[in-house]
Amino acid sequence: MPKMKTNSGAKKRFALTGTGKIKRKHAFKSHILTKKTKKQKRNLTYFSIVDGADVKNVKLMLGMK
Repeated sequence: MPKMKTNSGAKKRFALTGTGKIKRKHAFKSHILTKKTKKQKRNLTYFSIVDGADVKNVKLMLGMK
């Protein structure tokens, strides 16, 4: 059986933490920033953890089991 290929878009967007959780960046931080408040832009800067409902799909895209 051939090896599973990693989704190249997913490997650029997700990273594993030391405890095995998957971290991701927030959306809506790339353009049209003038109408967003400072607080909103600041809070979109930080990383977030992938929701439990999506972990299985993300792990499949990353080639993990």
